[in-house]
Amino acid sequence: MASRLKVFEWSDGFHLFTVAAPSRPKALAAWGIQQDIFASGLAREAPEAADAEAARARPGEVVERGLAVDVGKTGPRAARLKARKGPTAAEQRRVQSLEGELEALERAYADSVEVLRAEQGRLEAQAAADKARFDKSRARLTRDLAGARQKL
Repeated sequence: MASRLKVFEWSDGFHLFTVAAPSRPKALAAWGIQQDIFASGLAREAPEAADAEAARARPGEVVERGLAVDVGKTGPRAARLKARKGPTAAEQRRVQSLEGELEALERAYADSVEVLRAEQGRLEAQAAADKARFDKSRARLTRDLAGARQKL
């Protein structure tokens, strides 16, 4: 007994792919896809799809339909966007607020860097003083050791 055919479809956003197959794995094979796109919701069973009859007429063959969007006919949102002349008062306030925040952040960072540079200078001076004390003590101990060795 022949398997009953089901119609499956999925879209990549540009094309609609429809196939008549006995199972989901067979549909995936016809599309050349190994990943289960049914699980992610990209593909679905579509018995009433626009290309269902064409797919049933050629089982196992993919029926491809191009999806086109006419940019001039995108609806009310496009008309609303075109009518807009400039930034709103709220948008201008938002930009001013963000500019103020950015300026404050940059000032705080510059102050922090200044404090760190002062601390770095202090530490370098301390390191130089420690090195001088070390060199002086080492020279004295080296001299005393050399004298002690001569007396042996």
